[in-house]
This record gives sequence, structure tokens and C-alpha cells, in this order.
Amino acid sequence: MKPLQLTSSVSEIKGIGPKKKLVLEESGIHTVQNLLYLFPRRYLDRNFTSSIILRQGETVTLLGTIADSYLAHGKRSRLMVGLKTQNNERITLVFFQSVHFFHKTFSQGRKIVVSGKLEAFRGFQIVHPEYEFLTSEDGSEDELLHAGRIIPLYPSTEALKKEGFDSRGLRKVIRSALDELRLTENLPEGVVQRQALLSRSEAMELIHFPDSMTTIEKAKERFAFEELYYFQLLLLFKQKEREKIKRSLWPLPESNSEKALLKNLNFELTADQSEATRIILALGQKDAPYAVLLQGDVGSGKTITALLIALHYTDNQIQVAFLAPTEILARQHYETIYKFLGNMPFLGIELLLGGENKKIRAEKLDRIQKGEVRIVIGTHSLFQPDIQFSDLGLVIIDEQHKFGVDQRETIRKKGKNPDLLAMTATPIPRTLCLTLYGDLELISIKTKPKGRKPIDTRWFLDEKRAGVYKSIRKYVNEGRQCYIVYPLVEESEKMDLESCTEAFETLRKEVFPEFQVGLLHGKMKSLEKEQVMSAFKKNEVKILVTTTVVEVGVDVPNATILVVEHADRFGISQLHQLRGRVGRSDLNSFCIMLTGANISSEAKERIDALVESNDGYFLSQKDLEIRGPGELLGVRQSGLPEFQVANLATDQPLIEKAREEAIRFGKWGETEIGEIRNRFEEGKFLFAN
Repeated sequence: MKPLQLTSSVSEIKGIGPKKKLVLEESGIHTVQNLLYLFPRRYLDRNFTSSIILRQGETVTLLGTIADSYLAHGKRSRLMVGLKTQNNERITLVFFQSVHFFHKTFSQGRKIVVSGKLEAFRGFQIVHPEYEFLTSEDGSEDELLHAGRIIPLYPSTEALKKEGFDSRGLRKVIRSALDELRLTENLPEGVVQRQALLSRSEAMELIHFPDSMTTIEKAKERFAFEELYYFQLLLLFKQKEREKIKRSLWPLPESNSEKALLKNLNFELTADQSEATRIILALGQKDAPYAVLLQGDVGSGKTITALLIALHYTDNQIQVAFLAPTEILARQHYETIYKFLGNMPFLGIELLLGGENKKIRAEKLDRIQKGEVRIVIGTHSLFQPDIQFSDLGLVIIDEQHKFGVDQRETIRKKGKNPDLLAMTATPIPRTLCLTLYGDLELISIKTKPKGRKPIDTRWFLDEKRAGVYKSIRKYVNEGRQCYIVYPLVEESEKMDLESCTEAFETLRKEVFPEFQVGLLHGKMKSLEKEQVMSAFKKNEVKILVTTTVVEVGVDVPNATILVVEHADRFGISQLHQLRGRVGRSDLNSFCIMLTGANISSEAKERIDALVESNDGYFLSQKDLEIRGPGELLGVRQSGLPEFQVANLATDQPLIEKAREEAIRFGKWGETEIGEIRNRFEEGKFLFAN
């Protein structure tokens, strides 16, 4: 029989026939590798109980010999098995199910290890214990797999259990596979030693059959590193492949439009804005197109930075696509850019949204295709196949985590190897950035424009609502404006929408009848939303009752109060984004979060973090710790795989190390790139044979 390999079918493992093979394959376990990388979901400590004195209620693991067994009859038949422990104590094992099977199995004199909870009934007894025989029926010794040690528990299904592949059955077949297999190392030479990792074979043995809880952690560290290392390799390979692409369009190193805009600004750029602009423009002079993630907290000035960069392209007749996740934000960018460029020669700027008049849309598309339009601002509508650019050389994506990786690539393919400037106002911890966006160059804007004051953030229970309304009235009478935000959650969208509209009626008629109160939510028609936002910006609407549709990009400097209803239903990042709708001038601004008295401890932790800090970087780390990366930024949208062992919230030092080792890897040949890419595309990013 040929030696067992990782690529061998599970049918080549001893004890797996056609029927068992079929049920394993239906569960996605086709090969020995699939089986061995089915890691335990948790572990039970079933080491022998060292205490001599047994106590009721304790969970114990005991070594002993079967003294006798008999069937007891009554309302319910049961098997009573007498066990004599190594300390000469008698324990009764009680079985209510499969009693005839167990009666044959528990024969006198067999050595056994049992685990279970001690109960007191005419002495000590354990009902349906976990057990494992040390001697088979013929008297030969068996190795301990299921007791007297730390026991792994595996994920299983009813179909697997029916064929004997519960945790006990899986342990047995995994033990058999490990005994027949010689596992080779799959990390490059030197990595294991430099990072003080367990070897692959040792880690595989200890993750399935650990001798202590400490060794479990060491084994997990090894496989977490393996996952992160190969994923970092993929990201670096993407970078290398991008470097092979040659730039088709070159932004001008000097821009007269940029100089004119800087001269007309009524404020000075921050040092971070100037440095970010300098770095990105330098990247634009390289042979290969760049892909940059510009990260900056709410209100740090990313939009003006992006515009200054874009002018180097438009001055050279190169088109720029500016992509925003919502119509409101797209309109905001359109108006902001027009305001900045108001005293300059017309550059050709077009706003392209969904649901436009067909004739007007067709005229816009014609101008875009002819190159008459240099800056195109829009939403997901820019992905439509009928939009053709003449010379698209720069793609700017705002709030880029709202878009999937495929969408990002779709719009880039509309250009001639365009540069990519992705922006996010949700700061991300550096190590998570390395994993989410390791193929992008990370540039941060941390300082905010001069004159901005910290936002005074407070949390009140609903019982304080009257006082909150009193404060709103005071500031609105002084000429300020206010947002009142209600949650809009997909699972209960209709209910939340109704609560928002109902609250609007109450606030308009009963609470603030003396003020103009507006309503804004995502279900309104585009024209209606535009009219409401226009009235709010003009200070005609004093109080705007809204949903998370204002989460990003809305800029009304005179709005200084934000009230978040049901604040416990929002995540940290979303609350911080909402808070960024105020504090956009030199005026004192307030964020008030209202909740009921009975909220979860996790919600309290989130709200406390917002009250404590205005720092988006601190808050993003908190968000990562509380919710994990699966929720932060909508990770599935970003293209991040689901790691089996690695935890992006707790394994941050490991991410750094994996990145360093991936950079050290020197074999950037086509064979290696193709092999790694294929594995990742097949969802096998954890391993390389």
C-alpha cells in the first residue's frame, strides 16, 4: 500500500470504507489534508483526578477496573456497572440507553478510564460517563484517546454522527491518519526558527492530541502564523504584479490649477494634508500605477487633499472618477468641489446618479466618452456598462469599505491602468490595515484643521429627554441647528422607518412647533432628499430628523448638536461617523446619546468609549476588540477571507511578524505567484504542501 499523503483520499485511511468516505466528502472532507485541518472547536480537560477524596458535584476522570455489571429493572431499565478505582473506591456507572449493548461491552476485569460528574446515590455514581477501555476484549493494551487526557471536541453534523464521526470517531480516524502520515514543513526554511514556532508535524500532533493547555496555544499560534503568512504573501504578490503594469497616463508634476486653488483657500492645509499630497503625487510619477489608502479621521480634510491631487490629472486632460457610496455624499462632493473651484476656469465636472432623466443621462455619457468631462462624480451608477471614459487615469473611492473588491476593480477596468486613491474616515488599527489592505500603500492624515474643537459627548437615559429637548431649544434659538438620528437596521427596516417618521410628526407638532423640522431617510426620492438637505444647509430647516443616511460626508458647519436615539443599537465606528456631522467649525458642538436603562454590557462599553474619546484611532481599536474584524468595516465586503485559526483582534503582533517574513521571501517567480494565487482562489489560503 502506498504511503499516505496530504493529498490522499480519505478512503486511504484505515477504517474508512465507501459509505464513510461518502459522508465525509459530503461534509467537505475529501482528502487527508481536509481531515487534519478540521481543528477542534474546544477542549475538555480529562486528565486523571489527582485528589484522593472524591466530592459530590465534581467532574472527575478516574482509572479503574470493571468489577461487575447487572441490569436493574423498574420503571426504566438501566445498566449498573461497578467500577473499582485505583484507590480501591467503588463507583457505580449508570446507563439508561443502549443497556444491552453496554452489558456485553463492560465485561469483568477490563481496565477503563471514565469521566463524568459525581452524584451521590447509595454511594457515588456517574450517569452515562465518557469512557475509554485500556484493554480490548482480547486483553491487548489500547492507547488512550478519549479520556485521561485533554480531549478535543470537533465540529460535526448529524450525518457525520450517524456514521460514527462524532468527536470520538473523528479523534480515532485523525489518530490513524497521523500515524500513517509523515508531515513535511510548509513554511520557508528559517521562518520556524526565527519566529520560535512549532514545526508543522509537532503542531499538528498537539492541536489534535495536546498534553497541556499551553501546548494547545503554541499549536494554534503556529497555524495562525501560517494563515497570516500565506495571506500576506498573496497581498505582496498582488503588489508585485501591479508593478509589472505600465502607466498609460501621467499626471503633471506641477499643476497651475492646484496653485490657483491653494491661493484661493481661506484656510491653510495641515502638515499631514501637505505631506499626503506630496507622497501621492510622487507615486504618480512612477512607471507603475499606484494604489493608495488615504486614511483620516472624520473632518481631517481628505476631500480637499484628493481634489488637489486630481487637478494634476485634469490639467493634463486626464479624467478622474470620484466614487461615493450614497447620493447625498456624491452631491456633497459635487457641491464642495464646485465651491473650491468657483473662481477658476471651468474644468468640466459632472454628477452622475441613478434614476436620472434618460435624455440628460445620455448627454452626460456622451460628454464623458468624448473626454469633455474631466471629473465625474457618482455613486454605484458609475459601475454601469454604458459609462465609457475617454482617458480615465485616476479613480478616487470615498468611504471605500462601502464597496467590494470586485467593484473597485470594475471601475478601474474602465480606464487605462488608472491610479487608485481609496479613502476612509474610519481609522483602522495598523495591523488590521496590513491584513485588510496589505496590497495598498497606507497614508494617514491625523491632524485636523485649525480651530476645530473637541465634540462634547454625553450619554443620557430616556428619562432625561425633556432636559435634552430644552438644550436643543436653547441652541436653536441662538441660531444653531440640530440632527436627531434614528437607527435604520436591515432586519427591522420597516419598523425603524416608521419610528423615524412617527418621531418626526411628534417633534414637529408637539415638541418643537416653533421651529422648521425636516425629515430625511433613505426611502425618499432623490429630489425630496435634495430639497431637504438644501433647506438644512440654508438654515431654513432648524432640526433634521434623519436616519444613518447622514452617516458620512454631510457637511453643515452651523449644525452643532447631534442627538442619537437608541444609541445602543449602533457600533462604535458608526457612532463616531455620525458624531462627525457636528464639530465642523470653530463653534462648540455636542453629541448626545439617548438609550433606555436596560442595555447590554457590550453596548455600555461602546457608548462609554465614545464619551471617553474623540480619537478615531483609539475608537477603532476598541471596536476591533469588542466586535472583532468580522463586523468592523463589513469585512466580507473588503474581500478578507474567514481565517480558521488567526484572530485579527488578538493576533496583532503575529500579523506584524507574518508581514515581515512575507517581505523576506525572495522567490517572486511566476511559478510561485501562480501557485499561491490558485490556492487562495480555491479558499486554501491556510496551507501549501
